[in-house]
Amino acid sequence: MGAASRQRDSMSDKRQKNQLVLAFAEEDRSEAPNGLRGGTEPLTAKRRTESPASEQLMEEVCERENCKQALKRVKANKGSAGVDGMTVHKLPEFLKQHWPAIREQLLSGTYKAQPVKRVEIPKPEGGVRKLGIPTVLDRFIQQTVMQVLQRRWDGTFSDHSYGFRPGRSAHQAVEAVQKYQADGHRWVVDLDLEKFFDRVNHDKLMARMAQRVNDKRMLKLIRAFLGAGVMEDGLVSPVEEGTPQGGPLSPLLSNIVLDELDEELERRGHQFARYADDCNMYVRSRRAGERVMASVTRFITAKLKLKVNSEKSAVARPWERKFLGFSFTSAGVPKRRIAPKAVDRFKQRIRGLTCRTRGVSIERMAEELAVYLRGWIGYFGRCQTPSVLQTLEEWTRRRIRSAIWKQWKRGRTRFAELRKRGVGLDLAAQTAGSPHGPWRLAHSPALTIALPNAYFDSLGIPRLTICG
Repeated sequence: MGAASRQRDSMSDKRQKNQLVLAFAEEDRSEAPNGLRGGTEPLTAKRRTESPASEQLMEEVCERENCKQALKRVKANKGSAGVDGMTVHKLPEFLKQHWPAIREQLLSGTYKAQPVKRVEIPKPEGGVRKLGIPTVLDRFIQQTVMQVLQRRWDGTFSDHSYGFRPGRSAHQAVEAVQKYQADGHRWVVDLDLEKFFDRVNHDKLMARMAQRVNDKRMLKLIRAFLGAGVMEDGLVSPVEEGTPQGGPLSPLLSNIVLDELDEELERRGHQFARYADDCNMYVRSRRAGERVMASVTRFITAKLKLKVNSEKSAVARPWERKFLGFSFTSAGVPKRRIAPKAVDRFKQRIRGLTCRTRGVSIERMAEELAVYLRGWIGYFGRCQTPSVLQTLEEWTRRRIRSAIWKQWKRGRTRFAELRKRGVGLDLAAQTAGSPHGPWRLAHSPALTIALPNAYFDSLGIPRLTICG
């Protein structure tokens, strides 16, 4: 029955996909859907007036391949439902039924964005980060728009900008600032933009957009997303500034806003790297750093209409600050190291996954650990201080041994498990009857013999010190 059910589900998914492709394809054959064709001539003429022949952005947005790619990305990203309650799983069927009308609204410049749902998530260092979750349909539309604009604009952005750009990464940004330090720029101007995504000036952003976009329908659509409002506790509030984090378009819009900052820093000849709103500049002296901090702060306040957080910003040595989770050694040739706060967050997460009172099996615990550790290694495995990774790896194994010891509970069970795993009679008896707690005994010779590193390998828990 299970296999038959899976086969039916697979066939249903394939039918749904084929029907959706046909819906996209049907609309590509003509400018308007069949059901609305009778009244489309004035709309078509209006579109040609608003969107010059040299720039048909909304037509690109609605192209079949662009829509298929956007749908695939939205489904892969998953995410929660917006204010209308529609889930990602329901989106393909919805588009199959309503895409012709949605496409007509996009091409005629009449599409209405829905309010975003306010969600608050805790920050690692305290406080909350406010996210705005668009509806699944709006996420799909934003994704189609983002893909078209990114293809056109990405090549125009600064080489010093690394965030949310294809082929660029946080690792590249960290390596860039490491090179600045090696070249003698041993002071960092670390700028923190206060609540950047909440304070983007809409008029300023749209003015920058208008410099790049001739298609008025596109400008109108982006303005609609910016001003869609926020639903919180059942009430919709208007939004006069900010680009809510949570939608596919927000990162690209942030790069549009801060591209003006990049241009200014390049004009001044500064050595800098920016990843989204995280910007570090490197100079040769504290005095120079203080001058740069003051002048760039004035530029950000006056020109970009944003605010610099003076409490979190500083002129300091690079090894006293963190950048994208990394810090650096103070050696003549600086090395990348994991920032202390990132180490603290790692330990906090591991403590949660290996808590002795969770009541989950070791196999389940190992699966969850493996998922987290693989992602963590993929990012922080680039550090150049392997001793830190070794220490964290040993600490993690000790946490797991402690949890296992706690699960064995009784002295008789503990003795039997130790003996079964190759521990000598006397050592097993001494350890099983020990009055010491699980954390101390997790470091004992008996548990090291009973639960060797190979045991953790067999559970599929990746090692921190073996990474490419």
